Order: sequence, then C-alpha cells, then structure tokens
Amino acid sequence: MARPLDLFVPGVVYLDVIFTGLRELPAPGAEVWASGMGSCPGGVANLAVAASRLGLHTGLGTALSSDAYGEFCHRVLSNQEGIDMSASRRVDDWHSPVTVSLAYDRDRSMITHGHPLPTDSDGLVNGLPPARSAAVSLAPEGMGWVRRARAGGTMVFADVGWDETDQWSCDVLGVLADCHAFLPNAVEAMRYTRTDEPRQALEKLSGLVPVVVVTDGADGALAVDGTTGEVATMPGVPVEALDPTGAGDVFTAGFITGTLGGWPLADRLAFATLVGALSVQHFGGSLSAPGWGDIADWWHTTRHTPGNAGLITRFGFLDDVIPPGRRNAVHRATATIARLSDAQPDS
Repeated sequence: MARPLDLFVPGVVYLDVIFTGLRELPAPGAEVWASGMGSCPGGVANLAVAASRLGLHTGLGTALSSDAYGEFCHRVLSNQEGIDMSASRRVDDWHSPVTVSLAYDRDRSMITHGHPLPTDSDGLVNGLPPARSAAVSLAPEGMGWVRRARAGGTMVFADVGWDETDQWSCDVLGVLADCHAFLPNAVEAMRYTRTDEPRQALEKLSGLVPVVVVTDGADGALAVDGTTGEVATMPGVPVEALDPTGAGDVFTAGFITGTLGGWPLADRLAFATLVGALSVQHFGGSLSAPGWGDIADWWHTTRHTPGNAGLITRFGFLDDVIPPGRRNAVHRATATIARLSDAQPDS
C-alpha cells in the first residue's frame, strides 16, 4: 500500500444489477419493462465507495471471482473509485454473488444468488493492514480480527444485519467490547435490546460500546458519545427519495469521515444524515454515494433558497469542511457490464 489506510472494509462484494422506472412488479407468468438499468459493485463495496468518494484512503478486503462479473467489480473499484485492493484476492472456479434489485414505489425488492465463500472472515481480512479505522458487520462467529484491530490502534465501527432466525441473541453483540462505535438501525437496535423506542435502545446499547448511533430512516438519527459525554439528535434532511439501497452504508461512511476529522458529535451526525439523504435521491448502492461536489452543490442551493434558515444553521460547519478549490459533482458510476449506465429517475 502506498500510504496507511484511513478505512479498511472487509466483507463480501456482490454484483448489483438495478432495474429502475418500474410501473409495477411482475406478476407470475408476466413480463414488465424497466426504463433504466444500472450495474455496480454492491455489498461491502457500498461503504468502501462511499468513503472513498468522501476522500478517505479506503482499502477493501474481499474475494473476487476471476469471472466476468468479478473482473468488472475489480475494475470499477480499483480504477474508477480509487480503492486499494491490495488486501483482496482473486479466486478461480467460484461464481460471483449477484443481487438483482427492482426499484419500485420508492422501495426495492431484491433477488440474490451466490455460493459459499471460498474463505472465512479472517481470510477476507487477509493479514489486517494498518488502518486508522475499520468497519465490520457483526456475526455470531469469525470476529477474531476485531480484537487484533483494536490492539493495533484501529477504531472499529460496527453495524449488524437482519436476524433471519428472529432470535436477536445478545451473543452477537459480544464483540462490541472491542469496537469504537455501533451503528444499528432503529428496528435492529430495539430488537436486540427488547425495547419499544429508539431512545430506550440507545441508552441500553451505550453501556456496551463507547459510541452508539441509532438511525431511523427519514426521521434522522440519535447518538451518544461516551468518550466525550456528548448526546445528539438529528432530524432527517428533506429530499425526494427514490431508492434507499445502500443509504445506511453511506451514512456510516459520513460518520466515520467526521470521526476521523475530529468533529463534534452533532456535526458528525448531521453530516452522516445529509450524505445518507443525498444517496436516496439516486438509484443503486455504490452508484448513489455522493462526493464532495454533490455536497457542495446541495449546500450552495440550500443557502440560496428562501425558507432554509434551520438547515443553514444546522449545516453551517460545512463551510469549514468542504475541501477548497475545484469540486466536481461527478460521482455517478458510469460503467456497467453493458458498458454504459442508463439508471435514471422516472421522468
């Protein structure tokens, strides 16, 4: 690696194929046409791409097949998104996992196909490169590398997936003792803590890990930082939502960016809420992650639109953190396995 990583993200990368502009979902035996389609790396790539677009030197630890899908994902991640892939490895005779997402009525349905990974979670970490921070999705087993990361001075930011067994065993949360922050959504937080309100869940979880953030979709987020004593609640940013795919990963990337920058908790939470909201205006996971140009454009429009006094006060810190100089609002991936992306909102 040319320089130490700001963020290391181990996990599984999927090829995401997103169909957009659907008027209805297909009934059995029927065919429907989509007005747009995009393809992009998904899974943990959503977080890695979002962080890279915010300027973090991001490394990815994953296994990518040597098939055409894996080649496409590797090319996009390394060449287009500038992600350090040196901790990742290519695998022969293994089928790339694929997810098809059907974006419809401001939500999405997904179909996924994949085969067992050719390695375990420690294999995806592949030696644990030096990094200021790392991200992990909690699992019942295979989390031994998290303790090594903490011992090496790496701040670990954790999230958790949906428990298909509906047991919501607290054993999964045991690894939080070695984490810096935990960022579940409100439903996950309430299920694990057996509470009825996100704030109650936040209070219970705050005894397990120094920093807890509970996200609540369009209603924003709430957080507590036990290392500083800060508590913050942030409402959602009003946007026209089209597709929530990957919004949680973008939120996490924003929060990590603010943490590594040493920002106050309220600013970290506001920034994470903003970038998560900007991402749902576009289709796809990593396709939709905003960059500094997108953020600068939003801030310029917000400051010059009447009636935004509350937003201007809340996001005044952006004047100090948006990088100076030329800021291009690119940040929509252009390549797909069909060479060009035509993923567009309904007109």
